[in-house]
Amino acid sequence: MKKIYSALAVVVLISMASCETNKKEEKKVMQEKDKNKVVVYQAFTRLFGNTNTTNKPWGTIEENGVGKFNDFTDKALLEIKDLGITHIWYTGVPHHNVIRDYTAYGISNDDPDVVKGRAGSPYAVKDYYNVNPDLAENVSNRLKEFEALIARSHKAKLKVIIDIVPNHVARNYQSLTNPEGTKDFGATDDTSVAYAIDNNFYYVPNTSFEVPDFLNGYLPLGGEKQPLSDKKFDENPAKWTGNGSRASKPNFYDWYETVKVNYGISPEGKKDFDELPVGFENEDYKKHFEFWQGKRVPDSWIKFRDIALYWLEKGVDGFRFDMAEMVPVEFWSFMNSAIKMKNSEAFLLAEVYNPSLYRDYIRKGKMDYLYDKVQLYDTIKHIMQGHGLTDNIPPIQEDLKDIEHNMLHFLENHDEQRIASKEFAGNALKGKPAMVVSATISSAPTMLYFGQEFGEDGSENAGFGTPSRTSIFDYVGVPSLQRWVNNKQFDGGQSTIEETDLREFYKRLLNFTINSEALMGDYEDIHQYNRNATQNYTSKVLSFVRYSDAEKLVVLANFDAENPQKFALKIPSEILAKWNLKDGKYQLKDMLYNSKMFTLEVENSEGTILIEIDALESFILKLQ
Repeated sequence: MKKIYSALAVVVLISMASCETNKKEEKKVMQEKDKNKVVVYQAFTRLFGNTNTTNKPWGTIEENGVGKFNDFTDKALLEIKDLGITHIWYTGVPHHNVIRDYTAYGISNDDPDVVKGRAGSPYAVKDYYNVNPDLAENVSNRLKEFEALIARSHKAKLKVIIDIVPNHVARNYQSLTNPEGTKDFGATDDTSVAYAIDNNFYYVPNTSFEVPDFLNGYLPLGGEKQPLSDKKFDENPAKWTGNGSRASKPNFYDWYETVKVNYGISPEGKKDFDELPVGFENEDYKKHFEFWQGKRVPDSWIKFRDIALYWLEKGVDGFRFDMAEMVPVEFWSFMNSAIKMKNSEAFLLAEVYNPSLYRDYIRKGKMDYLYDKVQLYDTIKHIMQGHGLTDNIPPIQEDLKDIEHNMLHFLENHDEQRIASKEFAGNALKGKPAMVVSATISSAPTMLYFGQEFGEDGSENAGFGTPSRTSIFDYVGVPSLQRWVNNKQFDGGQSTIEETDLREFYKRLLNFTINSEALMGDYEDIHQYNRNATQNYTSKVLSFVRYSDAEKLVVLANFDAENPQKFALKIPSEILAKWNLKDGKYQLKDMLYNSKMFTLEVENSEGTILIEIDALESFILKLQ
């Protein structure tokens, strides 16, 4: 029996070692693919070039204005590129519901009772084979105008990302420009049953949809009279709502403007498709692609795969997938492997908020990147707000060390509050140490939300929703950005000194990150060591090192908004040994401001750097 157990133990150990080797190889492949740091600029397309400053709540496109594809001129794109950006995510491109009459172009009107805001949610897509007509100078030519924007972006050496929202579509999905042989979602569904494997939607048979009861004084379009705003929407039988509600009359807080897409999972939870074999998470995308060949998959899988391939053919370089964890991981294996077979360099970013699912969606689902939202972002937000500790950051990096390259970092996006809003930090400068940490603590991509670089506070009352987030539902201007746009000269001609200074900070930081070899190399925490060993080193400060063969960095950030800090930062002997530093003195130069020099004194195998750091100041110290 002992021999059997020993043999089993050897098999287990070999299996574990093989799995660990595969994970290391996977990380190495990803880091070789991204030889330099990736920085994504999320631009809300219809707001970026809008110079109208009216900002009337629920204002029409004529009253409040709208940005266009053509507003991303060569000059604008060059300025974005020079900010230190490698990829641009054009948010809100696929044709989604809007409350504007485009019937002259063959586009049906959308019903305010199932549309959020006047300009509509970009996540209630009505036609995946065309683009939002609001964004075009010539609506008939809207797809060509977006193709021209892709070409201009590539000319500026920017990769292009757009949204795909596989979990749900608009209640009135109808494509006008399907490729030949492509049928609309739901066109061939058997609506007499709640579920069938090749139905695109789930149904409530023999029951009509009812518009939800509006709460908290909400009225579509702010109460404006409109022919279709009558508390009715013709959907018979009713479909399940986007967030999974099975009620024919969803709740006001459900995603009532959308319908849930069926991926072959029955209402009881049975999967009507093959699952990936044990250990298949260690196989590459080519093996995943081969696995699905000849297998029967639900019709919705094929429809979304074809949508992704269509946009790749148009020149799009990647996708941001909304609410990916609400769709089975096997679909992502099918979809993403097909995308990678078409373009092995495609950039695939997904919303997955459950940490227990991260590794499955990366390894089984073949995602490149996930939002690091519920760990790093939430933790940094608490620190910026004054009630969190920097002590909580190193354990996050330890927990994610096998997938750190896959966890995209951000401080703002369209779902989150603006840093400068009173609901978040109330001061854009509190974003400075946070952004240094976010952008340098790992080899993962960094994301910047348009207007963040100017300290935009999102305080406008646009209509649907509440201030603190720049509205994604209505026509509105973004004041700090508009001052930089400066009547489409894109030169900051109307920016305040504070806005110009903040943008210059972001520009210096991001350009350093995309050119730093160390930031694609190793990370080690020195914060916990200094918390134990260094006098006056507090939980408002964070420090860590990043290094490669050619570059050695010490990163420090002071999150304290009021108090400077003074201490003797310690560099542990283990790091000095890896850096091959003997006893002596070494010069360090701050790469963030290029104005300060520090001395690292190594004595008896411990390093010390005397630090004086102002409130909200950060250093990126490079060993000379």
